[in-house]
Amino acid sequence: MNIHEYQAKQVLKGFGAPVAEGVPITSADQAEAAAKQLPGPLYVVKSQIHAGGRGKGKFKELPADAKGGVRLAFSIEDVIKNAQEMLGNTLVTAQTGDAGKQVNRLYIEDGADIARELYCSLLVDREFGRVSFVVSTEGGMDIEAVAHDTPEKIKSVVIDPAAGVTDADVAAINDALALTGEAAEDGKSLFPILYKAFVEKDMSMLEINPLIVMENGRLRVLDAKVSFDGNALFRHEDIKELRDETEEDAKEIEASKWDLAYVALDGNIGCMVNGAGLAMATMDIIKLYGKEPANFCDVGGGAGKEKVAAAFKIITADPKVEGILVNIFGGIMKCDVIAEGVVAAVQEVGLKVPLVVRLEGTNVELGKKILNESGLAITAADDLDDAAQKIVAAIG
Repeated sequence: MNIHEYQAKQVLKGFGAPVAEGVPITSADQAEAAAKQLPGPLYVVKSQIHAGGRGKGKFKELPADAKGGVRLAFSIEDVIKNAQEMLGNTLVTAQTGDAGKQVNRLYIEDGADIARELYCSLLVDREFGRVSFVVSTEGGMDIEAVAHDTPEKIKSVVIDPAAGVTDADVAAINDALALTGEAAEDGKSLFPILYKAFVEKDMSMLEINPLIVMENGRLRVLDAKVSFDGNALFRHEDIKELRDETEEDAKEIEASKWDLAYVALDGNIGCMVNGAGLAMATMDIIKLYGKEPANFCDVGGGAGKEKVAAAFKIITADPKVEGILVNIFGGIMKCDVIAEGVVAAVQEVGLKVPLVVRLEGTNVELGKKILNESGLAITAADDLDDAAQKIVAAIG
C-alpha cells in the first residue's frame, strides 16, 4: 500500500524525523489559510499523487511551458495562484504514463535553504535477507539514471536485525553521504529513526529523495515516499486509514478484497492463472505471439469457486480486454473448482469476448466436463502454446 508524501512525513515525524511544517489541502479555497500557518516567505506547493517525477512532470491542461507538479512560491498570492492551476488538472510524469494522474490534493510546505541534496532509502535486500540503507550523494536526481551511469556513487549498508543500526552503521552511512559536522551529528539520530520506522510499521520501501543538508548545516527530510507490506496491514489500523483509493486502479481495489494478486496492464488479453511463475510465463507467451496481456492475475493455489468467479468478473470489467485466457495447473488448486467458478461468473456477467481455457492437473477431466457441458462458448486448449495461439487468433 502506498501513501502520499505528506502522510509519509507525518509518520516519520511521529518517530522524530526532521521534516518541514506543511498543510495538505484539497481545494484552492484552502490555500491562503494553509500558507498563513507557515513561516514563509518561501513556500513549496507540491502535487500529491502516487507517482515520482512530479517536479519534472507536465500538466495536460496547461501550456507546455507551464511549471511542473512541485513549485516554489515567494508569496501567499503565488501559493493561491499555483493551487488554482494545479488542483483538478492531470499531471503526467515518467511514472504515470501518458494517462497521467489527476491532482486532487496539494501539500503547502515551508521552504528550505538547500546546501546539498542527498539520496537515502531503506528496503529489504533479498541478497542478504536484511534491511539495507541505499544511499548516494546524488540526491534529487533519477536514482535509476545514477545507478546506470555512475553506479559507484550508490552505496549500501546492510543492517543486522539483532543489533539494529549501530554506531559503525551510522559512520558508514555518514561516510557514504560525505556528511560532516552538524549534519553527521544529525545522522546519528536520523538513521536509527528511519530504521525504527521501517521495521515497526512494516514498510516495504522508504525513500527520501532528496534528503537535504540545509545552509545551517542540519539534515531535513525534504521528500518522502513510503510503501507498506500489504500482508502486515492488519497490524496497523492507523496506516490502513491513510489509504487513498482514488489513487488506485478500481480493479486492483476490488481484487484486494478477494486477496487476489492482480495488476492492471495496458494490453488486451485478460489472464487468469494460478501461481506467479505460471502467470509470468502466460504473459510472456502472449507477447511471443504478438499481443499484450491486460493484467497479471494470480488466483493462488487454494482459491474457491467464489474467488475464481470474482477474478473473472474483475477481468471482464476491463474495457480494454478483447479476449480472456484462463491457464490453470491443478495441484492444490483443483481444475473442477476453476471450471465451476468460470461457469458461474460467465452465467452472471455474460461472455462478450472470446474465452480460451487450458486446464491441467488434479481433476482435469472433471473440469473439462463441466466446461463442455456448460453450453457456453468456451474454447478448450491442450497446452499453453495451443492456448496462446488460440486466444491470439480469436481476437485477430
